[in-house]
Amino acid sequence: MLDVKNIEVAYMNVIQVLRGVSLEVDDGKIVALLGANGAGKTTTLKAISGMLKTEEGEVTDGSIEFNGKRIDRYGPEYIAALGISQAMEGRRVLEHLSVEENLLVGAYTRKDRGQIKRDIEMVFDWFPKIKGLRRQMSGYLSGGEQQMLVIGRALMARPKLMLLDEPSLGLAPLLVQEIYEIIRGINAEEKVSILLVEQNARAALGIAHYGYIIENGRVVLSGPADQLRDNEDVQEFYLGLSALGSQKSYRDVKHYRRKKRWLA
Repeated sequence: MLDVKNIEVAYMNVIQVLRGVSLEVDDGKIVALLGANGAGKTTTLKAISGMLKTEEGEVTDGSIEFNGKRIDRYGPEYIAALGISQAMEGRRVLEHLSVEENLLVGAYTRKDRGQIKRDIEMVFDWFPKIKGLRRQMSGYLSGGEQQMLVIGRALMARPKLMLLDEPSLGLAPLLVQEIYEIIRGINAEEKVSILLVEQNARAALGIAHYGYIIENGRVVLSGPADQLRDNEDVQEFYLGLSALGSQKSYRDVKHYRRKKRWLA
């Protein structure tokens, strides 16, 4: 479905952020893109959704194809109409609009107006916690409720592929578990493929079929999610476990050791 081929991304023709990133998302799958803050995860999503153009960034090399069509030369409105919807980091709700109005914004590109009201109820079925808040200004929602709203708003576009950026950020563990179970359900029942960007590797690999790990603008490791969960380096550096299963501080690990081990 999605084929990112060796892309490089620069901002203002000066700051290079991605240095040859390649990844694939197969139809019907959940793919996790993992990495530390600043590794290039969000930039990768923005390259796919066309949002780079709003921040003076561009794909300077490589290509991005969606269902066989090259899309890296187009803007976000065209890419959204093709069936790619992004829920951005930071729970960016339209605070002055109600919950229901936010959902209607998500359906802006659709032509099947008769189905939109039914799909609003479909979103509330997935996220019953916000159903009773449908008339409330979204700026007054809790962090977890706002995260549910932005995922629901992305779902209102009836996407073929959803890009989710840090859906667990700032949420309590029980709420993270709830949201990830809903994401798994959306993938299975609504037949939506998902590219999931996360720092929370444990949560992401718990629902993903395949994963990539990115560092300093490069993919340094990839594989089926279960293999990544069992990988000693991933356990040590992203799951906080040493080979003996005890927690280990990231500060205890030399950065060069990680790079040497993975790039050897």
